[in-house]
Amino acid sequence: MISGLILSACSSKNKNEAASALANSPASEKAAIPVKAITLTKTKIARTIDYTATVLPYEEVNMAPSTPGRIDKIYVETGDRVNKGDQLFLMDRTQLYQLKLQLANLEKDLSRLDTLLATGSVKQQQYDQMKTQYDVTKTNVDFMEVNTLLIAPFSGIITGKYFEDGEIYSGTPTTQSGRSAVVTLMQVNPLKVNVAISEQYYPLIKRGMKADITADVYDGEVFTGRVFMKSPTINSATRSFITEIELPNRNDLLKPGMFVRVSMDLGEVETFVVPAATVLLQEGTNIRYVFIDDQGIAKRIEVIIGKRFDDQLEIISDNLKEGDRLITEGQSRLLSEDKIEVLE
Repeated sequence: MISGLILSACSSKNKNEAASALANSPASEKAAIPVKAITLTKTKIARTIDYTATVLPYEEVNMAPSTPGRIDKIYVETGDRVNKGDQLFLMDRTQLYQLKLQLANLEKDLSRLDTLLATGSVKQQQYDQMKTQYDVTKTNVDFMEVNTLLIAPFSGIITGKYFEDGEIYSGTPTTQSGRSAVVTLMQVNPLKVNVAISEQYYPLIKRGMKADITADVYDGEVFTGRVFMKSPTINSATRSFITEIELPNRNDLLKPGMFVRVSMDLGEVETFVVPAATVLLQEGTNIRYVFIDDQGIAKRIEVIIGKRFDDQLEIISDNLKEGDRLITEGQSRLLSEDKIEVLE
């Protein structure tokens, strides 16, 4: 009986040792996934960026007087071209004429007091009070002069006329944008184009940089613009920044509101260009990524897509460096931290 117990215990021990050895054997570990890889090296490319945009007037103003009143005369019609300083419209000037009469009388009184002050016949305080009254009236006259006869602040084209002669301007909204105006003036030569450019190109955009602009309505025509303003901030939602391009309007072919394509040459840069198939897309997102070989372990790296060259793609990431081993085959089966075997 004792012998049987000893034999049973030895048999159980041997089974446990065998099971432990099997569990720790290489065959029980997750098998390495076979992949192929290439060594990353930077390639020199001519960097150009392409965007779409809408043509905008270089300047646009809604011309309106500072206070409501009757419109005496509008000198322009929609579509008229005007030069800087041209008269646009005249408001009722009854109040202005009254102020001018007051100013003329005050000027005479001030001149008399000036003479009396020199002889000591009036006090300085009395003269100062009259001088203050004169200055205030003069300021009101100058203000009324400017705000009853409106002139063009720049050369352009009248794109809107909202009243007729004799109507009352009340200050209520008249334009499509909800602003009040008697007429709208646009500067259409030059024009401008605002482009939302990806933040990765921020250091490369410089003032004065050339931009080639084409419009679908003019086949073969290329218009040349120049960067004149770069936004000092990045939009956190779109990861882009606004660049304003000044666009000379050759022969007045371009019109505000037109759809255009903008191309900019950023010069030669060194970057990573890889087979397009190596770049994967995370399902349900716009996140792109690749895998690299990190000492036999698959490491996922998120990238930004740059320019495409046939079946090659430019990829941009601060986490990639020359000499990294990029997985080119078998990457679609990988998860981050998977064990891999690189096949030659």
